[in-house]
Amino acid sequence: MSVLPFSQALRERTWTGHSDSEGAGFMTDLMKGEGTRDDYVALVVQHYFIYEALEAAEAIFAGDPIVAQFATPRLTRLPALEADLEFLLGADWRDAITPLPTTIEYVDRIRQVADERWAGGFVAHHYTRYLGDLSGGQFIGKVMARRFGFETNGIGFYLFDEIADPQEFKQTYRDELDRVEWDEAERERVIDEVLLAYRFNTELFEDLARAKAAA
Repeated sequence: MSVLPFSQALRERTWTGHSDSEGAGFMTDLMKGEGTRDDYVALVVQHYFIYEALEAAEAIFAGDPIVAQFATPRLTRLPALEADLEFLLGADWRDAITPLPTTIEYVDRIRQVADERWAGGFVAHHYTRYLGDLSGGQFIGKVMARRFGFETNGIGFYLFDEIADPQEFKQTYRDELDRVEWDEAERERVIDEVLLAYRFNTELFEDLARAKAAA
């Protein structure tokens, strides 16, 4: 019986979680044109806190041989998010933003993984965020640009100027996943962590919907 490459097993085992995240009502409304500019801004704000934690964690893993196979400045999103928020909210944007409950949990989990120096856990979150940004995120950016009249300001998060071919980049990333010498138990842990990341994403969209309804 043939054994699936890890990258393929990871995609197949986490597909339901990924679909649940993409299909969350808040995001569906935003993509269908039923969401507002304020809804989009609320999403950008939560992304800021998540990527602040993720990219701080990446720095903690500097020199780790596994993480080094995936971490690259070409993926860094925090400067783009900061520029987007300044454009969307003004120069005092840092005083105007707060993390939602799920974002706090999400950030705490990323920091815990970093504190434990668990490279597989970091890669799980790195994979979930950045490969998503290079996949469905590209479509989201185009829809938001069209919907709200953005050119580059406001959607810089979705623009990967240093990655000429996202498909090629993603395939190389998956090839690297297949080359990591994790045993079966560690692969299961990584898959579980990806599922957790997708759950956080789904619950974040639910938080955003609740916050909107309460406004």
